[in-house]
Amino acid sequence: MDRRTFVHVTSLALFGVQGSSAAQRTGAIPRIAFLTPGPSTSEPAFWQSMSDLGYVDGKNVVIDRRSAEGDFARLPALAEELVKSRPNVVVAIVSAAALAAKQATSTIPIVMVGVSDPVASGLVGNLARPGGNVTGTASESYAAVGKEIELIRQLLPDAKRVAALWNPANGIFQQLMLSEALAAAARLHMLLRLVEVRTREELDQTFATLGTDQPDAVVVMQDPMFVANAARVSELALARGMPVFSGARRLTEAGILASYGPDLRAIAKRSAAYVSKILKGAKPGDLAVEQPTTFELVINLRTAKALGLTIPGSLLARADEVIR
Repeated sequence: MDRRTFVHVTSLALFGVQGSSAAQRTGAIPRIAFLTPGPSTSEPAFWQSMSDLGYVDGKNVVIDRRSAEGDFARLPALAEELVKSRPNVVVAIVSAAALAAKQATSTIPIVMVGVSDPVASGLVGNLARPGGNVTGTASESYAAVGKEIELIRQLLPDAKRVAALWNPANGIFQQLMLSEALAAAARLHMLLRLVEVRTREELDQTFATLGTDQPDAVVVMQDPMFVANAARVSELALARGMPVFSGARRLTEAGILASYGPDLRAIAKRSAAYVSKILKGAKPGDLAVEQPTTFELVINLRTAKALGLTIPGSLLARADEVIR
């Protein structure tokens, strides 16, 4: 976790293959369709990287963006709408959007951004050589959840009851993380209570209930809805003196205690490179899926002090960032 690096599963596949894209148009300004479940820390990093690579909306590319605004049920219809415009490539943030895009087209190249397990999700058949029309970056966020539970044990040695907030609307992605969380909790002899939260409005009632139940800690699964409401999550938790952990750095920046997970901004930057390759003629099926090899630990020391917690010096030394 000292450095953020990525493994290039088959670097030759990413940088050495050129071909004809099924959706490529000769002489036309390329169209990039962008599909997201809602606000994401990945998106600004992705567009900045596209700009760094020389792609400017309205100048040498046309960008068509659709957001489900947190309503995952809208993704299939939005994907169909984007595909009708015959873009050169579809960029899809996380598993649900990528699956909706794949259902909408089997020919237009799709670049997935931060999908937790592309093979298990059915998006690609193989990481090294995906085949088909989908490639991009994986996040392995589900694998980090076990480490988040271990982090609770390190900071709260006596913790026994933990509440796990998850969004059932983002089913496939969330289920992978829940499985990891349950396994880690059992290994560490913790009781993990699963709490469904779909919307911002449900957050207030959820934390009111948690305030009565008083779990020793709360873990928030990485999800666009929680990221979009990071400030509210932090506010509600601090008001009740609850130590909250997550895989999303954005939540720690907003004021929860700590997070451990992949650097989603770095993942988004790598995804932009896929789009550039495809626009230049590479076939998505020949481009290896990239996986993060390291994760980042972020600790909010201000929040720790507000909660009356002392963070071990050894853990602070391991952190990639300490918010003071």
